[in-house]
Amino acid sequence: MTFRVPEKYRVTSGYFATDFSDGCNGIFLLPPPDKNSNLTLRVIATDGGGWEHVSVSLPKRCPNWAEMCHVKGMFWDDDDCVMQLHPPRSDWVNNHQYCLHLWRPIDTDIPLPPSIFVGIKDLGVLA
Repeated sequence: MTFRVPEKYRVTSGYFATDFSDGCNGIFLLPPPDKNSNLTLRVIATDGGGWEHVSVSLPKRCPNWAEMCHVKGMFWDDDDCVMQLHPPRSDWVNNHQYCLHLWRPIDTDIPLPPSIFVGIKDLGVLA
């Protein structure tokens, strides 16, 4: 279980600049998973308060599944479980309409339902 940051994409100049001494905290401008896209994924990473966290945003739409998987793979290992949360409406905070978040608690495993509750793994992807 490893939370890491892709240093080569870290914002190191300007108002929001950080460097490697900030550890897993900073802003990162990531290429998209689709090499034919000219979008840049904007990511803010933090690891304080008992949580590892990234927020992922785009200027005109929310990130899609492939983009969120791409970001997950850049900050965590394949075997790490991270989550998106839908908190009670009374706890909602929305500072950016096209931003999604990935979370992992530190020192606590995320409980998972049995995979059969989602589908039959051996069937693969059905179109």
